[in-house]
Amino acid sequence: MSNANGKVIKVSGPLIVAGGMADCKMFDVVRVSESRLIGEIIELRGDKASIQVYEETGGIGPGDEVYSTGMPLSVELGPGLIESIFDGIQRPLNTLRDKSGDRIGRGVEVRALDHTKVWHFFPTASVGQELIPGDEIGYVQENEIIRHSIMVPAGLKGTLTAIKEGDYTIDEVVAKIKTATGDRDLTMVQKCSVRKGRPYFEKLAPATPMVTGQRVIDTFFPITKGGVAAVPGPFGSGKTVVQHQLAKWADADIIVYVGCGERGNEMTDVLNEFPELIDPKTGKPLMKRTVLIANTSDMPVAAREASIYTGITIAEYFRDMGYNVAIMADSTSRWAEALREMSGRLEEMPGEEGYPAYLSSRLAEFYERAGIVKVLGSKQKVGSVTAIGAVSPPGGDLSEPVSQATLRIVKVFWGLSAALAYKRHFPAIDWIQSYSLYSDRLSEWYNDNIGADWNVLRQKAMSILQEEATLDEIVRLVGMDALGAKDRLTMETAKTVREDYLHQNAFHEVDTYASLEKQLRMLKLIISYYELGQDALTKGVDIEDLVEIPVREQIGRAKYVEEKDVEQKFDEIEKELRKEISDLIG
Repeated sequence: MSNANGKVIKVSGPLIVAGGMADCKMFDVVRVSESRLIGEIIELRGDKASIQVYEETGGIGPGDEVYSTGMPLSVELGPGLIESIFDGIQRPLNTLRDKSGDRIGRGVEVRALDHTKVWHFFPTASVGQELIPGDEIGYVQENEIIRHSIMVPAGLKGTLTAIKEGDYTIDEVVAKIKTATGDRDLTMVQKCSVRKGRPYFEKLAPATPMVTGQRVIDTFFPITKGGVAAVPGPFGSGKTVVQHQLAKWADADIIVYVGCGERGNEMTDVLNEFPELIDPKTGKPLMKRTVLIANTSDMPVAAREASIYTGITIAEYFRDMGYNVAIMADSTSRWAEALREMSGRLEEMPGEEGYPAYLSSRLAEFYERAGIVKVLGSKQKVGSVTAIGAVSPPGGDLSEPVSQATLRIVKVFWGLSAALAYKRHFPAIDWIQSYSLYSDRLSEWYNDNIGADWNVLRQKAMSILQEEATLDEIVRLVGMDALGAKDRLTMETAKTVREDYLHQNAFHEVDTYASLEKQLRMLKLIISYYELGQDALTKGVDIEDLVEIPVREQIGRAKYVEEKDVEQKFDEIEKELRKEISDLIG
């Protein structure tokens, strides 16, 4: 970086206005003052540039010099991403702590990836091969689980003239390619702008569920691989626990977890838990397939806005290798608050509740980068990014702008209820309020892969819950005794669905995850009780006897049956259910 481009005219918190910046472009990264604070140009007027600074601006004043890098805000993509924890602008927090202690110092310049670490490069392309963007030239075994493809960067094609196997740092040349404009060296690292989505061949319609092991989600409100979901809910309703559960159990290959403006202790929980949690698919620690981005509420507000883009760009990079990636953004409300603060300092015309007029389009830009796509490269692999954003509406008011703008974009809405959380019902997803627009599209997949009765049982369980909501009004007014026998049975079955099926203990080693096969068997048991009970009532059985049958306790405890014992135990319970009801009929 040579001579200064301009000088500071005005400082307003994280926003700095500098003059003499006529040669700069929008979204160029700059360094401010001799402290070398990192910032990004977000507005240009004549030769004046408004810069959002990603660090504390105390001590900066008019006359301080501003240096432009001439480059947009970018991330480094290469071996070393997995198991790392970065801040909002991809500075590794471990390295920052080594350099400046527990509180991040200002103007600390560190590389995102370790450029001194040596990786073993295994070539997969051969000399003379014609390469196009996205083609794999080789790979690095990043850990026991992740095979990290080294790909031809976008915009580069030609003939491979040299490639070598061996131990190299990410900066060393591992291959040479002859292009129309001359020879180019290829290393194991790419730089990629965060504001623009990475290119792909074709976006596909999502058609496969992302199995989460959470019964309320998989059964009633499923999400697809490449889908988008929102988890709105008031304070204390369990948004973060839901996202942690999804990060732990969803059948994604890679997890990118973005803690955006969240409390520091929540990110600490993630950091302490993930290395200890054993991934059920691989038997290795969950951290071995996770990238964490931490921008806690005490970190500079401007970097919060960048953290979402940093996260989704890393997710797209792994998608381009053919992986299924899930990105958790916790929470997009804090990100929107950062947008609002910067917009206010820019003196832009405020929209609803002070949020900028472009709030909806910025949210849409983020969620639209999710999807299932045919990635670049001659092999036409398919990869996906599934985006799940938590929304924290003030006071749980879903009519506020961030919630409403999000609901217009996402296809899955897992509405968390404070009332359910206070009753200690977790996950506190409200089954009356929530919805998934993927359910119909996935019905064929469930029929083919799980069983033809999945959709029928699901519909029956949902209609029982809806009927309960209607009957609940009568019960509150005149009591349970006013209901007829069939309505009593509906209420009892709905209670079983709620307390034994939808309630799931995240801290119980068996109940924390339920396979689709186990979910199907549990639903079958509950609906069998309901249907056999209806039949028994028509044959004169007393409702009290039906409610009191001992097998109901076994149905309630079926969720604690280990996966390996599901078939045998569930067959026994079903046999017992039929026997006890036939004994009542006589």
